Amino acid sequence: MNILIIALQVLVVASSVIMGAFILLHKASGGGVSDMFGGGMTNSLNSTGVAEKNLTRFTIVTATLWAAAIMALAVLTRFTGL
Repeated sequence: MNILIIALQVLVVASSVIMGAFILLHKASGGGVSDMFGGGMTNSLNSTGVAEKNLTRFTIVTATLWAAAIMALAVLTRFTGL
């Protein structure tokens, strides 16, 4: 059981770092780091590039994984008595 808790803790830390990087890569109103990777290639002000859409998807998946790992850690900690 301790191995599972350690694995979940590592997953939480890793996903936190990855999620922070993904959030910093998002384009702000004036541009951002994602412009270097092709995120600034838009035709109009209302549309977003493919890179920005994919970055949003990756951020949502990482955030969901992060939340699930935290909830699993809470359940394991509650019922194992650690």
